[in-house]
Amino acid sequence: MSRITSCFERLANENRKALVVYIVAGDPVKSITVDLMHALVDAGVDLIELGVPFTDPEADGPVIQLGAQRALDVGTTLKDVIGMVAEFRKTDDTTPIVLMGYLNPIEKMGYANFAEKAGRAGVDGTINVNVPPEEGELLDKSLIEHGIDPVYLMAPTTTETRAKLIFSRARGFV
Repeated sequence: MSRITSCFERLANENRKALVVYIVAGDPVKSITVDLMHALVDAGVDLIELGVPFTDPEADGPVIQLGAQRALDVGTTLKDVIGMVAEFRKTDDTTPIVLMGYLNPIEKMGYANFAEKAGRAGVDGTINVNVPPEEGELLDKSLIEHGIDPVYLMAPTTTETRAKLIFSRARGFV
């Protein structure tokens, strides 16, 4: 059973909601990210969304854009973020970690290469904000092969037809 599924089953048994927190990896400096992740867990966070900094975060607001820029300014890369997850996993093998970002760095690394490295590091899921479910099949296949859940986003305005498509493609949570 995946860490994401285990987390949500535990929460259901405890009759409580998930506390999911997002941080930008490498902001303000790379060396603090793993400590921040552990501090979040110590504070009661159930699942961490770890933002992968990107040069053109068009779907993000100004606070996340600035965080991404600071992370990029100190040289944070997708490879670094995967390494941060691997470091976190040395002492925490239960808290789900979902990478959140854009497809471009993954494409540059290659779907299979990314999925293999991320899966080995202990990444549990990915949210790729610029990948609609209609276009995610190849990436999803690589992710699933390495035990990583493809997570998709929905808006309150999502049609029922589109919601069915998203539910058919997503794993872990929506």
